[in-house]
Amino acid sequence: MTDFVLVAGTWLGAWAWNEVAMELRGAGHDVHALTLSGLAERQDTQPAGQQTHVRDIVEEVERLDLRDVVLVGHSYAGVPVGQAAERIGERLRRVVFVDANVPVDGESFLSGWPSEHVRRTIDAQGGYWPPLDPEDYAGQGLTDEQIARIVGATPHPGITLTEPAVLDRPLDALPATYVKCLLDGDEPLPAVAALLQSDDWELVTLDTGHWPMFSQPRGLARVLHRAAARP
Repeated sequence: MTDFVLVAGTWLGAWAWNEVAMELRGAGHDVHALTLSGLAERQDTQPAGQQTHVRDIVEEVERLDLRDVVLVGHSYAGVPVGQAAERIGERLRRVVFVDANVPVDGESFLSGWPSEHVRRTIDAQGGYWPPLDPEDYAGQGLTDEQIARIVGATPHPGITLTEPAVLDRPLDALPATYVKCLLDGDEPLPAVAALLQSDDWELVTLDTGHWPMFSQPRGLARVLHRAAARP
């Protein structure tokens, strides 16, 4: 039916999508979960920066010769996914941002929100942002086991968070769905709110936390299935 390319946010790899991928495949879709350079089983690679992650996504789509693609970016991954969505051209069916940051030309993932503490941590941790402490995931609809899996994930390459995005045209021209997870706050970031004024963008809400691939995999899969069906 549809080729999904799923990209998780900071610290996570393709493994984070296992339950969502199973649901989507059960609905007849082809699913390609992607681990970005420097993370999980690819942690020994040396990412050159955020643009490495953009290339990871574009090259995966081209390597598999995918058409009618729905690109899905969660959290940080919305930044490289949004840029990749522009670059795959007619291969794109839709882009879905799951409680994600979106790319803003000339700005980084850490722009637009209070992130100085993240920059300090990256400096103190030799250029990496480690997963947060277990208590920081409270109130996000996660079980203790799910929190432990995230906490045990890969420290994230800091340069990918500080390098600016590069957009060739306005992002509001892309067909897009934005999934806002309400336990992580009712309102999207200002850059997202501006894009949602476009007729090509839709807003969907989920009553769960920032990691819905763990806390509500079936609900998230249903949202992705419906997004793929939009004209």
